[in-house]
Amino acid sequence: MKSAYIHIPFCEHICHYCDFNKFFIQSQPVDDYLRYLEKEMSNTMEAIEAPELKTIFIGGGTPTSLSAVQLERLLDTVNSVLKPGENLVEFAVEANPDDLSSEKLNVLKQAGVNRLSFGVQTFEDELLKKIGRVHEKKDVFVSFERAREAGFENISLDLMFGLPGQTIDDLAASLETALSLDAEHYSVYSLIVEPKTVFYNLMKKGRLHLPQQEQEAEMYELVMKTMAEAGIHQYEISNFAKKGFESRHNLTYWSNEEYFGFGAGAHGYINGKRTVNAGPVKHYIELIDKTGFPYKESHPVTRNEQIEEEMFLGLRKTAGVSKERFFEKYGTPLDGLFPDVLRSLEEKGLILNTEKSVRLTHGGKLLGNEVFQAFLGEL
Repeated sequence: MKSAYIHIPFCEHICHYCDFNKFFIQSQPVDDYLRYLEKEMSNTMEAIEAPELKTIFIGGGTPTSLSAVQLERLLDTVNSVLKPGENLVEFAVEANPDDLSSEKLNVLKQAGVNRLSFGVQTFEDELLKKIGRVHEKKDVFVSFERAREAGFENISLDLMFGLPGQTIDDLAASLETALSLDAEHYSVYSLIVEPKTVFYNLMKKGRLHLPQQEQEAEMYELVMKTMAEAGIHQYEISNFAKKGFESRHNLTYWSNEEYFGFGAGAHGYINGKRTVNAGPVKHYIELIDKTGFPYKESHPVTRNEQIEEEMFLGLRKTAGVSKERFFEKYGTPLDGLFPDVLRSLEEKGLILNTEKSVRLTHGGKLLGNEVFQAFLGEL
């Protein structure tokens, strides 16, 4: 076990596209939640041999919606219970540009956090309003400069494309502004309209006007071209970094390695089982009181499922799936398991199947979901 994800399900506001487990912070028992989060971590550490963590990621929700005092308490819990040592290479926290005070930044820095992920989404103020964000372009600059002054040397900016009413020129301007900040990492995702979101309800009513599929593909091409020209290399379908600043935590997921998932609604992968925690805070607390753990689901992953996951997760990486590593993990050659799928995808020009790896072509990146789905159920 090398990684731990910790979920803080509280937000000052709810974005129109977000389907993550989240709640308005004003009406929530935040201090109780932090206490039970500590219980979950402690009980898990007692039940499982203490790991040497290499990455920790605190996400949400909005972790920085906590007060400075609450944030300090959370980080004290992480450090005292999970006991990250000298092997920890990445301690990351998601942050909103509008609630990141100098006080909170200092709390994060003092606790050992060494990577920040800013939820920017776009630098167009009108677009920010359309998607339900409350920060403005200027807030990003202020928070970014504060973070630099606090000593953070590894900052990621999250951007989105395919937004309602967004044009190619809007995206180009946002990319230019983002690159002007000279961050170490950029995550650039296309909008996916998920159920139980404001955008989903608008779409069902015919009131959500999104770019056409061809235009969205053009936007993705622009993202890849712009990042390459800036010397920011693409290491995963939606992620770009300066050399050495790839997200070590997310690479845990894409490499199909195990990780802890702590907090309401968090997913984990522990000792061959995928777990899902209860989402509602009250239910999360009740389950810990009752059983010591908040699991609402626990599913043993079969060997065939592991292999399929290895393919559709690993192919997200531009390096693809290493055949040598695949053989080490599963004791069988990759090519022998998926001959028809690999042949079909190669004929369509979506993958490169070489002696050492299987990876997406440029066209495969544009049709990634088609590639990933081809492996599901094959075994």
